[in-house]
Amino acid sequence: MKINWGTGIVLAFIGFISFILYFVFRMSTDDRANHDLVTEEYYKKELTYQQELDASNSATEMNANLTVEKTDEGLVIYFPERFDPSKISGTVSLYRPSNKHLDTNFPISLSKTHLLIPDNRLVDGRWDITVKWEYEGKSFMHKEKLTY
Repeated sequence: MKINWGTGIVLAFIGFISFILYFVFRMSTDDRANHDLVTEEYYKKELTYQQELDASNSATEMNANLTVEKTDEGLVIYFPERFDPSKISGTVSLYRPSNKHLDTNFPISLSKTHLLIPDNRLVDGRWDITVKWEYEGKSFMHKEKLTY
């Protein structure tokens, strides 16, 4: 059977469309190509962004900066010594950019001026740490990127 040039063009278009549809299907079902948002409720979080800026600025103004340090036991967050540890409350959020299943939140409950996050909770790699804490009704926030 002889194929003329019109049939060849139609077969080339069908082959090209099949090739494109194969890759669209493959990329839409492949878990490696899954690009989620950083937060599930992105727009709701954006509404509180000014409050986060105010909390970060108040920590700078009152010289209430935290120190995050890696030790053999784990990750230690040091709060300012001049604050009473029993009046400090809040949360520590650990965000892992490469794997959302490793993201964790810890409540802050202190008896001393430091908080220890055990080594068994953290895997090696990059972590984004956000500490939101309150002391006597005043909100503070500390953000830091850490390679553990």
